[in-house]
Amino acid sequence: MRRIFPLAACAAALLLGVPSAFAQSGGVQKAVGGYSFEEAAKEAPTTKDFHSADGHLTFAIVTHTAGNGFFDPVYVGATAAGNLIGAKILLLGSESPTDDPAREIEILNQIVQDPTIDGLIMTTPQVGAYNDIVKAAEAKGIPVATTNSFDGTILDRSGISHTGQDASAAAIAGEALVKCLVDKGIEKGSIVFPSSTAMGNIEVNNRVTSAFNAVVKSLKAAGKLEAFKVDAGPENTGIDTNPNDPVNGIVTLFESRGDVVGAFAGNNVFTPALVKAVAQTGKTGKICAYGFDLGPAQQDALKSGDLTGALGQQPFLQGFYPVMQLYLQIDRGIAAANLDTRAQLVTQETVGKVGKRFEN
Repeated sequence: MRRIFPLAACAAALLLGVPSAFAQSGGVQKAVGGYSFEEAAKEAPTTKDFHSADGHLTFAIVTHTAGNGFFDPVYVGATAAGNLIGAKILLLGSESPTDDPAREIEILNQIVQDPTIDGLIMTTPQVGAYNDIVKAAEAKGIPVATTNSFDGTILDRSGISHTGQDASAAAIAGEALVKCLVDKGIEKGSIVFPSSTAMGNIEVNNRVTSAFNAVVKSLKAAGKLEAFKVDAGPENTGIDTNPNDPVNGIVTLFESRGDVVGAFAGNNVFTPALVKAVAQTGKTGKICAYGFDLGPAQQDALKSGDLTGALGQQPFLQGFYPVMQLYLQIDRGIAAANLDTRAQLVTQETVGKVGKRFEN
């Protein structure tokens, strides 16, 4: 009688279509505590009746500018997360195409009084302006999450999750700008950082500072710092430029310096303006121009060459994660956790990959 060795037996079983030929090893059937993972993964029976007690969760997300397209992927991310957990998501924000914290606060003061709201997500570009809203929400038992812009002084900061890009990510653009200068063989000139502190967005101020520091550091490391005039204003938060007429402001800046070879803009107000200024002054392809965000204007400018590179904040995450965080706080009692969405540098070579699934 011929003996069939184990490997041969397994092979024979496969050929015969025996479904249990291989047994999985290392499988975990239940928790060490004895409970079933499948049962433990289910939503708590009280979750859908949290706060409003109407049989479903309702979260509101409010931004400071819904009129320029940047927050569109944020709203998509929030909606996608809401669909996963069966929650209704109210998409709210200032209708303005530029930063409008005052209008956002007006909307927040209205929505925090809505008895159907179970959770509140908001951007916080104006430092110190949101404490009363947090106080009102917490008094009603409504959990709060912040996204995009960061207010480190907000009431109960350690108990409120934040999802957003740390301003230090702008250093990526600063490093790329210097590399661009080297690649183009540009040996001297001015590098400028047009912006406006009057807009009251501390995140933008910090971005400009981070990009400025990165440019200085990279030029110094390359032994070229003395050959360039790097100007981000007296406080390194940007050269003051009128946010109500940014294009003419940047054109004037270029013309007054006469030797601009690099520029960085830190938000969705000054980046499209930088693009138009580059085109109007005939500097397309001749200077290294970097900006922020990946809206339609930035993508078109990257394709045309009016913009050398732009940093994306991965805003889909800025909508998706806060919804999930609030849900976890309600359903699991998980403490507020932060998420740094980092930065995505996009150039003419990679812009075609942007926005395939509304993520940027």
